[in-house]
Amino acid sequence: MLDRPRWRLTANYRIHHRLQIGVEFNPKAEEIGPLLTLFLLMETDTRPALFLGTSSDRIGSPSGEQSYFATVSKYLPGLQASIYGSLNYSEWDESVNFPVGVALEVGKGFSVRPMYDGDRGHLMLNYFTDQCGVSLIYVWFETMGVSLSVGF
Repeated sequence: MLDRPRWRLTANYRIHHRLQIGVEFNPKAEEIGPLLTLFLLMETDTRPALFLGTSSDRIGSPSGEQSYFATVSKYLPGLQASIYGSLNYSEWDESVNFPVGVALEVGKGFSVRPMYDGDRGHLMLNYFTDQCGVSLIYVWFETMGVSLSVGF
């Protein structure tokens, strides 16, 4: 079991429709870090979204390591799927990696998301409403976890 990511609390606030700031708190590691997302292009019917940002590094990384990313994402209505790909710089191993994933809608707010964080794979089962969500995550295909989210 990984101790550092056992509990992680994040809070984000969109101060402008193109800028979101936040903080990430990991009580087990006594760690607080910045979250930032700058939305350069908003998704349209014909164009993907493009955003830049920073957050803590991958699951399993040591305390205090950040990642910096550029991500492209697009919803594909014909497939009822959202895809994303990132160019990510990791402070942990001082390298560039390429996270990717797809969220496949299965109906009534549920989706399945296989993903690769640039080093290892994960699988998520998600349920989202307009203001809350819950995700079950199978970290590295070894350990189960849960994520809760609320928006207001």
